[in-house]
Amino acid sequence: MRILVVGGGTGGTIVANNLARRLSAEIRSRRVRITMLSASDKHMYQPGLLYVAFGQMTPDQLYRDQASLLEGAIDFHVDPVEKFQLDQNRVVTKSGKVHEYDILVMATGSRIVPEQIPGLVEGAETFYTEDTAVKLFKRLREIYFKARGIRDKIKIKYHYPIGRIHTIKEVAIWAKPEFDRMGIEYETLFNVSEVDVENKVVRSEEGTETQYDLLIAIPPHRGMEVVEQNNLGEGGWIPTDRFKLTMNGHDNVFVLGDTTNLPVSKTGSAAHFQAEVVAENIASMIKIGTPVRDYDGKVYCFIETGHDSATYAMFNYQNPPDLKPPSKPMHWFKMSYNQMYWTSVRGLL
Repeated sequence: MRILVVGGGTGGTIVANNLARRLSAEIRSRRVRITMLSASDKHMYQPGLLYVAFGQMTPDQLYRDQASLLEGAIDFHVDPVEKFQLDQNRVVTKSGKVHEYDILVMATGSRIVPEQIPGLVEGAETFYTEDTAVKLFKRLREIYFKARGIRDKIKIKYHYPIGRIHTIKEVAIWAKPEFDRMGIEYETLFNVSEVDVENKVVRSEEGTETQYDLLIAIPPHRGMEVVEQNNLGEGGWIPTDRFKLTMNGHDNVFVLGDTTNLPVSKTGSAAHFQAEVVAENIASMIKIGTPVRDYDGKVYCFIETGHDSATYAMFNYQNPPDLKPPSKPMHWFKMSYNQMYWTSVRGLL
C-alpha cells in the first residue's frame, strides 16, 4: 500500500507522522510505504509571524528542518509536485520523477495574492512572510516609539468586508465591546478595491474611503498555483467532503488544511484536527477495510487581546464558540504553545 503525502506544512506533517506510528508493523513488513513530497526542506511555524511583527519572536525561531520533524520510516523528498494525474493514481514532480500511489493526501496549503488589489503591495503592511513581518515590526516600533504615552492621539480603525466585525456571529458579538473598551473604531461592509499610495487613501468597493498613515492589511488568499494549474479546484481550493475529508469524485484522495474548500477557519488547529481524522481513517482502511471517523468541523483559535491577555474560540459544525473573558493565563498558554508546536506537529500532542 503506497501512501503519498503532498505538502510538508502542519497538516501534511501531522498526518504522515500519525500514520507512521499507527502503521509501524505494516511498514516493517513492507506492506505499507509512506512518502512525503514538499517544496522546502524547512518547516515554518506560520502563526509565529504575528509575534515577529510585534517583536516577541525573531525569524530564526520560526523554522526547523523538515526531516527532523518526521518519523524515520517516512521517505521524504524536497521535490514539489507539478502534475496530478488522479485518474492514473500518480503525480509528476518538478524533477520529472513519477510517484504512484494507492492513497493520496493533499495538504498543499494556500498563498497570498496581494497583487490582485491595486496599490496593496506598495501601500500596505502585512505579516504573512518573514520579510513583511519584520518590516511591519519596524514600522510599528517607529510609530509607537514616537507615540509612547499619547495613545489618545493615535486613531486605530478596523475594517471588515461583511455587515459585522467578524464572520462568526458569536465572535463579532464578543469583539464589539472589546473594541469599544480599547477605543478602536470600526467600519463594516468595507471590501478593499484599491489603495491610493500617493494620497494614502484606501477605497472600498462600496464607495467609501479611509485615509491612513499606516495601513495593515490581510491580503487576498488563494489555494496553491499547482492546484489551479491542474484544474483541481476553483481558486485553488479543492472540493472536499466536509465529513470524510475526501476529494469529491476521488475516494482515495484525502484533502486537509488550507487546501480544502470547507466552511471552517483556515488555521493550524483545523489542519491538526483534520489530520488526526485522516490518519485514523487511512490506518483503519488498511487494517479493517473501512474508515471509522467523521470530521466534525472542529477548530480551536487563540485570540490575543493585548500584550498579556488572550481568549479562545472553539467550535465545530454544530456548536458555535462560547468566548470567555480574556485572561493572562490564556495568553501565557498561547505563548507556551508557540514552543509546544514542534511537539504537536510531530503528532505527539
